[in-house]
Amino acid sequence: MKRWVFLFSLLLSLWISAQEKPQFWNEIQEFKQKDSAQKPPQNAILFVGSSSFTKWTDVSDYFPGKTIINRGFGGSSLKDLNVYYKDLLAPYHPKQIVIYCGENDFASNPQLKAGEALKRFKKFYGKIRAMYPDTPVSYISIKMSPSREKLWNQFAATNAKIKNFLKGQKNTEYIDITKAMLDEHGKVRSDLYLEDMLHMKPEGYKIWADVITPHLK
Repeated sequence: MKRWVFLFSLLLSLWISAQEKPQFWNEIQEFKQKDSAQKPPQNAILFVGSSSFTKWTDVSDYFPGKTIINRGFGGSSLKDLNVYYKDLLAPYHPKQIVIYCGENDFASNPQLKAGEALKRFKKFYGKIRAMYPDTPVSYISIKMSPSREKLWNQFAATNAKIKNFLKGQKNTEYIDITKAMLDEHGKVRSDLYLEDMLHMKPEGYKIWADVITPHLK
């Protein structure tokens, strides 16, 4: 009887522990395992952010001659970047950090204000600067995903606020991919997206690469 009680208590403890793990904990552990199996290159360009980076699995093919470390994970938000900032930044000592994040902050909370999203970005930026005072930081504008059309105004407002903030910071760049993803009539090109109208086809990533390349160190 005591043995069954012990086993039950152990299983219950493990279950509770699993429930307490923050969102995306498993993805971060996978990054750690990769880094443990193969030491990441130093002085690389670090891509960090949400699933638009996660799904860019062949990102290095788009930037020949550049060493890219891709640390996009799940449907992460700026809040998540702040939770995991040490794991995302400390191991790599990058020569440049490229961020794509912010879309999911509004998807998870449609009532969120652009000013709050800016605060989240500034918090993450502050963590970067505390760790890497002089490393160039580039922020890619939030794309206007067709499936999230109701949030476009908030995306645009957030892009404008982050762009304005970065103007006052050293070694930073705002990379606008939004305009490049419009057609000749100024409409969002839905043909660049997969069926979910959220994630991109290779054609969309090709446009991103064309815009981003001149900004890479």
